[in-house]
Amino acid sequence: MNTHQWEDTMRLSLTTRPRPVPSSVGIVHLGIGAFHRAHQAVYTEDAGDGWGICGITQRSATVVDQLAPQDGLYSVLERGSEGVSARIIGAVREVRTGDATAERIADSAVRIVSLTVTEKGYRHDPATGRLRMDDPEVCLDLTGREPRTVLGRLVRGLSRREAPVTVLCCDNLTANGATLRGMVEEYAERAGVKITCATAFPATMVDRIVPATTPADLDEAERLLGVRDHGVVVTEPFTQWVIEDSFAAGRPAWDKAGAIFTGDVAPYELMKLRLLNGSHSMLAYLGSRFEYAAEAVDALGDAVRRYMDEDATPTLTVPAGFDLEEYKASLLTRFANPALRHRTAQIAMDGSQKLPQRLLGVVRDRLAAGAEPRWAALAVAAWMRHVWTAKELDDPLADHLRMAVSRAGRPDEVVDALLGITEVFGPDLREFRVFRDLLVEHLTELTADGSPY
Repeated sequence: MNTHQWEDTMRLSLTTRPRPVPSSVGIVHLGIGAFHRAHQAVYTEDAGDGWGICGITQRSATVVDQLAPQDGLYSVLERGSEGVSARIIGAVREVRTGDATAERIADSAVRIVSLTVTEKGYRHDPATGRLRMDDPEVCLDLTGREPRTVLGRLVRGLSRREAPVTVLCCDNLTANGATLRGMVEEYAERAGVKITCATAFPATMVDRIVPATTPADLDEAERLLGVRDHGVVVTEPFTQWVIEDSFAAGRPAWDKAGAIFTGDVAPYELMKLRLLNGSHSMLAYLGSRFEYAAEAVDALGDAVRRYMDEDATPTLTVPAGFDLEEYKASLLTRFANPALRHRTAQIAMDGSQKLPQRLLGVVRDRLAAGAEPRWAALAVAAWMRHVWTAKELDDPLADHLRMAVSRAGRPDEVVDALLGITEVFGPDLREFRVFRDLLVEHLTELTADGSPY
């Protein structure tokens, strides 16, 4: 069978696959990429209480082209050890480009504004959590143009509201609710605008591995569904969402869909950032010679587990009843899932934004305890090797990073140059001789002939 023969007549839509869907929009989501569609939108679907989502893409209009002709429907392709399954999600009722952000946020029927725009989308300093006021796009927004940054569009929409609203950050930022509130308040003050509506900024922790969709995934979804879906997202069976139960205007019954509501997200957040995300980054940078993360686990699993046990675990406060050892073992199993085909290059993107959240907090806590963060330093050194030697560097600070190492000829020179980038390492880490020496030792080994990494 030609898998593309249904392109026009049998594309996924409410006509080809009729089903009940929410009749109204109560959530505006900024950054309707694959992760949101495989995570928060699935929880909203499974809550089953009629909350529709208006998904707004902040950059490319590709997702609008994918979902608009499909009445917002798309499929989630779940790949696990027992095989693959596909289900259709109908929670997304509108898809729009970023120009519509302020207008949709201002709608009083909207009660939640959620975000998955990745760390770099906030245009903040990851070392401090503050908005970068020298960012060219932020500066242009503050001159009064129609906003193009996420913060500019969010503040513009909030300033036009009277009804209460919850702003729900679902990105990997430390204390993401409080951090986003601080950036919103800072931007609003600089822009000279007032936000008068009651707002809540709950903290959240999200966890699900969602690799990029391939043409083969689209073909497999078509085989399983019997219709062609241009908006397929691929994910694993595991999913977790921990949310601070502090909402200004109600919420879906996400708890019925499996979300955990708590008064303190921080312990869960720290475990996820330092164990899952930190280990994932370590795997990607140490295993850059492998195309997929699953291929790297056999060779590097021991180093990753020692990072978890010896460096990350001592920095954590484990919630009562949580089985930390089982969680750590499950992470390596999830990373090793060959069906996901998660590229190491995708995981390695935007390292300057991710390291402060995932690895450098571990380093600081271990140094403060008088310990030697040997395995965390190995992961950071592997990122330094990536900056120094990679043919392509996909990072918002790529030019700055490349310039820093452009005159470096030895590992110690690379380490000193990169430690001096305060946007990543802050002003403090370059002062710790033990950390600097570990980085030089590791980077020397990583760039030597015959390196095991």
